[in-house]
Amino acid sequence: MDTNKLNCIAFEGERCIASGSLADVALIVKGTIDTNPHAQILVFDAQSSELIEINCRGSVADVMKRIVATTADSPVAEDAPPQPAVPAGPGRPRLGVVAREITLLPRHWEWLSSQPGGASVALRKLVEQAKRTSLAADRIRQAQEATFRFMNVMAGDLDGFEETSRALFAADRTRFDALISAWPGDIREHLHDLAELAFQSPTEVESQHA
Repeated sequence: MDTNKLNCIAFEGERCIASGSLADVALIVKGTIDTNPHAQILVFDAQSSELIEINCRGSVADVMKRIVATTADSPVAEDAPPQPAVPAGPGRPRLGVVAREITLLPRHWEWLSSQPGGASVALRKLVEQAKRTSLAADRIRQAQEATFRFMNVMAGDLDGFEETSRALFAADRTRFDALISAWPGDIREHLHDLAELAFQSPTEVESQHA
């Protein structure tokens, strides 16, 4: 976790008091707690809506030291061991292509063989298209989950919560916007940001990340 790059958002009750890197948000949260020890503050990861705990005991230096220590304790993935070089054989140059057996029905082979470039080219195109479609669906699902996660914590007791949840997962933007229109402004604004991707089609998401 990079404390300078992790985007967070902090709420005191219904009011947003800070957004930005974890270090920047922690400073504002610390100042708010020092001014009002009874303040009820929640800090979220601005993308996933996971709750982030900030220990505000001690001085500002103590708070920053704990954040740095937490980052230092995070596991770091080890580099994969180098793979032994494989001598190139005669024939076509290596292009990272791996040959493996697949089983298809005759009609599938017939269709593949009729495509420009033959079966191998057609299969690679189909796999890449499937990957893009799956990635788009995953991004939409993650946006829905992040929106619901924040909404469940911050708006679970507000009028229309259950209907709003249904509108979110049904991708009904009009209904969603109408239902949250009377909710507190800062909560409503962050929900709009979180849900933007949730209401897009897979094709729109694919085009943005092409």
